[in-house]
Amino acid sequence: MIDIEKAEKAFKEYLKGYDVQDEKVALKIRHTYGVVKASQYLAKAIGLDEENTNLSMLIALLHDIGRFEQSKASSDVYDNADKTFFDHGEYGVKILFEDGLIRNFVEENTYDNIIKVSILNHNKLAIEEGLTDKELLHAKLIRDNDKLDNFRVKLEESFKVLLGTDDLEKVSNEEISENIYQDFLKERLIVYGDVKTDIDRWISYIAYIFDFNFSESLEYLKNNDLINKNFDRIEYKNPKTIEKINNMKSLAEEYVNRRCKK
Repeated sequence: MIDIEKAEKAFKEYLKGYDVQDEKVALKIRHTYGVVKASQYLAKAIGLDEENTNLSMLIALLHDIGRFEQSKASSDVYDNADKTFFDHGEYGVKILFEDGLIRNFVEENTYDNIIKVSILNHNKLAIEEGLTDKELLHAKLIRDNDKLDNFRVKLEESFKVLLGTDDLEKVSNEEISENIYQDFLKERLIVYGDVKTDIDRWISYIAYIFDFNFSESLEYLKNNDLINKNFDRIEYKNPKTIEKINNMKSLAEEYVNRRCKK
């Protein structure tokens, strides 16, 4: 049995080892709880039973646990800050299962493999093959829940934290790289290593729409106009970028409408 209240208390205890006043650590804490909230929404929307709802919430609570240790080694908690990839999913699995931290959050080992593969796959470009039906369900759930809250994060957090700069004049005048633009038009996720500018990085966040597994997730974004709000948070000044943004907004709207009708 999964005791969510106990798991949340254990998470708060775990955070005592980190500087929660650091703005980037604080962001990841807010994000973690945001993903838990998203997991409750999506579980209800698709009709999950209590067991799978609680499991989804637990995975949401633990999915980014590797980020906090990353914050000790780097001033950034983003995988692509310097194009050096730190796989926080793999690191999270290490500290949970190799170092034994998982037992602080759930006493029984019944769900260990589902938790492990879900965390391992939540930040990959694609989910690995060969999973059981239940493993695949929860791998899909955490990917959607993570991305749902990311659209909230990109609206509420500072550009200094999100992009590493508060020079919005510079960002506003940047041009979207052609390869990033073409990947978006082809409805693809954008590879971190392909990002060249801050505006590229911003577009890579919005391209998460192409990796949602449940139409209910996209319906949430649509009903709350979160895609347009993310597009419009930056005041674009580069004429070429403005043209590309308009094209991408139209494509995004068509894509979401198409997916929501299925």
